[in-house]
Amino acid sequence: MNHGMITSASGWRKVFALSGNEEDKTQEISENDRILAGICALVFADYISEKAKNPVIIVGRDTRPTGKAICEAMLKILAEKNVRVKYPGIIAAPEIMAYGKTADGFIYISASHNPIGHNGIKFGLNDGGVLNGTENAKLVKALNEKLSDEGEIERIRGILNQKKSAKNSQSVEEACNEVNEIRAASEKSKIEAKNAYFAFSKEVISASSDSAEQERLFSKIKESVAQNRIGIVADMNGSARTLSIDTQVFKSCGIFFYGLSTEPGQIAHAIIPEPENLVWAAAEMERLQKEGKSEVKLGYMPDCDGDRGNIVFWNEKRQKAEVLKAQEVFALSVLSELAYMKYLGVAENLAVAANCPTSMRIDEIASVFGAKIFRAEVGEANVVNLARKKREEGFTVRILGEGSNGGNITHPAAVRDPLNTIFALVKLLVLRDSVEGGKTQKGLFHIWCDARNLPYKNDFTLADVIETLPPYTTTGVAEERAILKIKAGDHAVLKGKFQKIFEEEWSAKKSELSSKYGIENYEAIGTNGTEETRSLADYAKNGKGGLKILFSDKNKNPLAYIWMRGSGTEPVFRVLCDVKGSKSEEERELLEWERSMILKADE
Repeated sequence: MNHGMITSASGWRKVFALSGNEEDKTQEISENDRILAGICALVFADYISEKAKNPVIIVGRDTRPTGKAICEAMLKILAEKNVRVKYPGIIAAPEIMAYGKTADGFIYISASHNPIGHNGIKFGLNDGGVLNGTENAKLVKALNEKLSDEGEIERIRGILNQKKSAKNSQSVEEACNEVNEIRAASEKSKIEAKNAYFAFSKEVISASSDSAEQERLFSKIKESVAQNRIGIVADMNGSARTLSIDTQVFKSCGIFFYGLSTEPGQIAHAIIPEPENLVWAAAEMERLQKEGKSEVKLGYMPDCDGDRGNIVFWNEKRQKAEVLKAQEVFALSVLSELAYMKYLGVAENLAVAANCPTSMRIDEIASVFGAKIFRAEVGEANVVNLARKKREEGFTVRILGEGSNGGNITHPAAVRDPLNTIFALVKLLVLRDSVEGGKTQKGLFHIWCDARNLPYKNDFTLADVIETLPPYTTTGVAEERAILKIKAGDHAVLKGKFQKIFEEEWSAKKSELSSKYGIENYEAIGTNGTEETRSLADYAKNGKGGLKILFSDKNKNPLAYIWMRGSGTEPVFRVLCDVKGSKSEEERELLEWERSMILKADE
């Protein structure tokens, strides 16, 4: 049986809609896909059973139409395996990962930001994240083995269709009863999940597991918001966050909350939270402002599983709602959380983990706080594992993420969460100068301004903060020019050819690049998993990883870079250019140069 799924560590995905149309909103899936879902559950049950005695598995889903059918198939198989199951139903990804800490593992049904006809499966243990690549490979191997066993396929089919035989009549009946009990306890499981997530969110936002410290921060936020009201608009777009803790968390801080498309499954537009889909949140913000609700300062839109969320804000200077670029969202989050560490008195061994195509703006921000930057290959799991590695080496890695995609991961969380992004901005806005015990405590933005020798005023807005960010011009990952279709299947061979073309063209263009942009030198840098290789001599050795050409001036100060990485699921290369300063012409020229060389290498 061919499963047709992409089986990466980020999740196993395919179009589950019965028609095969990725935009189909049907709830129906095929008989083969029911069997596939059942075998996926069986594989994970076997895996967990080797790690824990009498294991507990949490099963949840986002609001995609096919999610319920997939979960139903899984529950039947898990019940037949006598695995204890908690089923909170619709649940956001960060929520199930927080709840997962109370169990042995979790299965999450979601295809993240993919079109609505897609669905997928994520597996995790109780460490707050998904399985890494090595462990995922074990599940993929077991999946393929079971799908090649016709006897096993028929056994699963029988369980799913409740077909009894002399051998299995009792187990099938017991499994049916068990599934009914799991469904009956679903509401209780959901309450447990929300409580676990709320408690964990307070720990993440405050950077403390001490409840007194948590309450101290939340009280400060509440006091500040009482004097300077803050409202937040969220375009839930029918996502799993419609049934999560967002309203509860904001209310606990006195923050006003306004929601759009707040019914689960009320998916009003495309799922991916890129600028073209943040316009609904921006429009609602402008509508609320016109109604006199001047407190509405921030907005966000999550994807369907609720782990990724990008930001809109009210620009008081221009009197309009504006969409922040993904790289700006991450930059502001890094600025806020590093300043928050200084605010708490933590100054030693600070570090940030980011993916390779995160703008060099982050390097400048980190250097202001004496923090180091470590980079991994694209992939949330790579960045999370790099951060864990650096913590083991003694670094304090409070914040990490993929700047190219927006959002952030705030330790001890191991997944993106729009609540943590929003609260990074809230802390930046509300933790202002105050007097405690006769001493003045500088706020986060004041700490940043002092570190950069910038003038500070206590009545600043988010627009003022954004104006202090180091200026960079960066290709957006959703732009058409950021995606390059290729024919080559072997990325190592393609990069080897690219190297030869680049070195020839570098010799020809060096004088022009020097006179126009001050570029005098370059360095090839490769990222594979959590490893970064500087001064890469043979580009082919980078394989399927990320390849960056870093350009610098005569003093080796970085000026720009071009970056590339082949998709693991599509015949495309993703490309990007990052340039220091507001230099759109240079960014366009360098990116087009990169594109032309890749296409030439692909001939």
